[in-house]
Amino acid sequence: MVNRLPDPGRNERSKKQVDKGGDQARRRSPGKDNVAKGTDQKKRQQHPNPSARVAVGSKGAAPVRIVFLGGLGEIGRNCACIEVDGRILILDVGIMFPDPDMPGVDLVLPDFTYLRENADRVDAVILTHGHEDHTGGLAFLLRDFPVDVYGSELTLGLARNRVDEAGLASQVTWIPVRDGERRRIGPCDVEFIPVTHSVPQAFATAFHTPQGVILHSGDFKIDLHPVDDRRTDLARMGALASDPGIRLLLCDSTNAEEPGFTPSETTVGATLRRVFLARPDRRFVVTCFASHIHRVQQVADAAIAGGRKVATLGRSMQKNVALARQLGILEIPDSALVDIERVDTLPPGQVCVISTGSQGEPMSALSRLAVGENRFFKLREDDVVVISAHPIPGNEWSVGRVIDSLHRRGVEVIHSGVEAVHVSGHARQGELAMLMSVTRPEFFIPVHGEYRHMANHVRLANSMGISGDRILLCEDGDAVRLEASGLHRDGSVPGGYLFVDGSSVGDIGHGVLRDRKVLAEDGVVMAVATIDLKRGEVVGTPQIVTRGWAYDDDTDRLLDEARVAVTKALEKALSAGSQDHESLNRVARKALGQLVGNRTKQRPMIVPVIVTV
Repeated sequence: MVNRLPDPGRNERSKKQVDKGGDQARRRSPGKDNVAKGTDQKKRQQHPNPSARVAVGSKGAAPVRIVFLGGLGEIGRNCACIEVDGRILILDVGIMFPDPDMPGVDLVLPDFTYLRENADRVDAVILTHGHEDHTGGLAFLLRDFPVDVYGSELTLGLARNRVDEAGLASQVTWIPVRDGERRRIGPCDVEFIPVTHSVPQAFATAFHTPQGVILHSGDFKIDLHPVDDRRTDLARMGALASDPGIRLLLCDSTNAEEPGFTPSETTVGATLRRVFLARPDRRFVVTCFASHIHRVQQVADAAIAGGRKVATLGRSMQKNVALARQLGILEIPDSALVDIERVDTLPPGQVCVISTGSQGEPMSALSRLAVGENRFFKLREDDVVVISAHPIPGNEWSVGRVIDSLHRRGVEVIHSGVEAVHVSGHARQGELAMLMSVTRPEFFIPVHGEYRHMANHVRLANSMGISGDRILLCEDGDAVRLEASGLHRDGSVPGGYLFVDGSSVGDIGHGVLRDRKVLAEDGVVMAVATIDLKRGEVVGTPQIVTRGWAYDDDTDRLLDEARVAVTKALEKALSAGSQDHESLNRVARKALGQLVGNRTKQRPMIVPVIVTV
């Protein structure tokens, strides 16, 4: 291990992890669906579908259909289906945080229409790792039908939190799997291959199908010095490439624009130790993703090495730290932990708080600290806040606002723009090229990324000798078919956004979002008029009510003109015989909208309210 302070328990911890990994690798997988090692496993690798009587990828072998429901064209909402012999395996069910042009939206989900319509064909959900852009939508899917869920212990533990909070625990059966394990799940064998990422126990998944091996990289990087000594298993991927061969590679594209190699996670530990040592008498608050257990470990190691106590702040951080310690993934001695309510009683140089809120979320622990509203303790001048994360695309403004608020409180803020306190968990071009070189796939589809990321990944694949009809660039809702003749497009399914607003799911359409944007940008102008239908006349003077609409010196005069214009338009319509609400509403809206638009060049929402007597 490099770039790490001497840790008396480190060697023993590494030895335990290596021994544990060796035991798991040697242990025959439990359960009747698991495949034995040795000769039996070799046979099954040669014949991924034991029930099939034909050779892998031959003309008589069943085709495999892959349906992409999310994650191809955005960062988040990762969800795909692997279909063999009419059965479906779901790979990840993620969420996406809303864009700035989605006012009032809390979360964005994949469109589950295709899964609801084919619920009787779904055998299981497989989770590649514990990040919410891969697991956060599970609780919403479980509202539609129960399902078995496979993943590592930590991944299932992180996913379980949201499911339990939603009261859907009875809808799911959790089935943990280990590094290197191969299981029969539904229509095919699934092999779980270790990869390094910014959350522990992440997997690449190899689907052994009648059309050969389909390898999904998951989110990964090639870190030669990971915090937990668990490296991306390129050797196993290379073995699959040699025998039986990898027919199709689906690979993470997040950093496909970035040249070179992603730095090791341990480089952050070296920076943190230097930052701590340079400020021995000041109190630290370090914020990162609550699922980034390796980052939490390095923060805790740096703090403890400097004689500090560690406290956790934020519900998800407290839950995840407790879970990771329980699983033996995170090692912080009990003696080094202190309750968050005690930090004000300790000297500043003995305190390190590990907090949520690295993305500037309005109600997060760090945001509350920044405005002095956290109930556990208050920031003081000369405190140090370390933001150990990059903003997710779209969150830059929120993070910047929190940093400004922290500076106003006299706090020193250290972020990735001034110190190397964060590295990505995704592979850059050098690592992506290495994976292609090791796996030598026959066909390739880039996944997980915005469109430009996937397009750059295609260019990289071309440079590695994969080109022409061996590559498909897909988007959400696309389906492809892998068969003996090759990889082909196979129609599409609903792949749009499913919005979550409070407890409502899917009731928000693009029309609602458009109205919200208009209200936010230009406000609303309402005309309230009373109509006597028997006499065919406007009773009194219409009232013009505005909200969020810009005022100036001529506003009162304009409102008077608006009352007159609406009255004349309604009287003209009534004299022409109009009696129904719809036509009268349309007349009032047009008259008011034309006047406001022509006079102010603004386009507020126009809302007519017609009352009949």
